[in-house]
Amino acid sequence: MRGHMPRSRASRATPPGCRTVKRCPGENWHITDFSMRITTKLSLIAAALIAVGVCCVLTVNSSGAPPPLPSSDARGECLSVPSRILGHPVPYCVILPPGYGEDANRRYPVLYYLHGLGDNEQMLVRSGGFNLIEELWDGHQLGDFVIVSPAGYASFFMNSHDGRFRYDDFFLQEFMPWIENSYRIAARREWRGIGGISMGGYGALRMAFLHPQLFGSVSAHSAAVMERLPAVSVNNSPEGGRLRILGKVFGSPPDRLFWDRNNPLAIARTAGLAGMKIYFDCGSEDDYGFEAGAQALHNLLASRRIGHEFHLYPGGHNWSYFAAHLPDSFRFHSAAFHLSDTQLTHGKHIPR
Repeated sequence: MRGHMPRSRASRATPPGCRTVKRCPGENWHITDFSMRITTKLSLIAAALIAVGVCCVLTVNSSGAPPPLPSSDARGECLSVPSRILGHPVPYCVILPPGYGEDANRRYPVLYYLHGLGDNEQMLVRSGGFNLIEELWDGHQLGDFVIVSPAGYASFFMNSHDGRFRYDDFFLQEFMPWIENSYRIAARREWRGIGGISMGGYGALRMAFLHPQLFGSVSAHSAAVMERLPAVSVNNSPEGGRLRILGKVFGSPPDRLFWDRNNPLAIARTAGLAGMKIYFDCGSEDDYGFEAGAQALHNLLASRRIGHEFHLYPGGHNWSYFAAHLPDSFRFHSAAFHLSDTQLTHGKHIPR
């Protein structure tokens, strides 16, 4: 991970009705996620469901009301979206670019960022994640865009096999409209990106490939993509209790036809992806063998002559790997949004 860059920031005032989540000095943030080698049993996943601490500086508003225009130094907040589809409010965190509150007429691109299994909407505002993004902005390596991370639970960001948990419907019908009406988002395909890590990488690729009319760019780090789902019975597993969270998504035992319909690899075979900007990478020593799925996706896209950026880097499936390469995907989306050099310095020529 890049070294810490010195910067000067005005103190961030906490709006009325909000509480502050304080930075946790010295805490190690290790993302644990959807865990499985293609040749191993699903029981490895249960071992990866480890709670992680909350760090960083942001404001949290539990009212669920659309956020007011923040002051010019406001950078992050966590709120919730009411959901009729899911039947309960869904938390999310948003990171705002520098100067967001200075011009009430300016509109921004948006990057939806999806977390991994066992994590939550605060993934990017914990520990090194927030600092990474700040350093990229402070170093003028990113244009100005809004970053939003919703709680995805263990849904793989899709509707469940039995139809009881309709996360895909919530995301498209409720969450995106709420975000793009509550913040100053330029609701245009070319200024709308989606990305994620591990389970979130799976969700981002799946969502973008199924809805290329909505997303102009997609990225994934160590996406939980596999060519086929192993035939493992959750009920016969010694870890069956914890593994049933996956059964709720894919069926118990997993429904192969349902898996294939939602597998980003299968979707990419026929999806109309011309013009979409696609980035994905994976560690060559990924703990769960996801490099094989990444390589298969690369081969498939190459065979279809669909432009994309793919990297197989040294590393495993951990925060050290993600932290080293998160800047690559954020810069990728910034370029995909066609943000110019003047926009990199927060200048003019921003469509309104």
